[in-house]
Amino acid sequence: MNNRYPKLEQILCAQPGATHDYKPEWGWDRYLVGGKMFAATCLPDMKHGIYGGHPLLSIKCDPLRAQALQEQFEDIHPGFYMDKTHWISIFLDGSVPDDIVYDLCSSAYQLVFSKLTRRLQSQILSQS
Repeated sequence: MNNRYPKLEQILCAQPGATHDYKPEWGWDRYLVGGKMFAATCLPDMKHGIYGGHPLLSIKCDPLRAQALQEQFEDIHPGFYMDKTHWISIFLDGSVPDDIVYDLCSSAYQLVFSKLTRRLQSQILSQS
């Protein structure tokens, strides 16, 4: 997979309580906190329209920010196979600046982490 963001996996896995798994039937690397997915990477085949042939990072995103990002960057699109309001997909072979991608990874984690129960949040933070 052509990924021009060398720190991507490191940043996704460095979040407190973050886990990684691979879903073979989807061909997705998934990043989760508290059992909830906040990011995924995949390489859709050509039958998937504009997403086909592009390595993707799909991440949870605030809807207003998602809309603004899609207007600003040609390599950010509605989430691939995800809720198009709360998820975006970034072409990892595209031209979105590194700092934007890495910030979006942290923001995606925070969005999901903030929805976990306080007990689970405390548990995760105490183990970090």
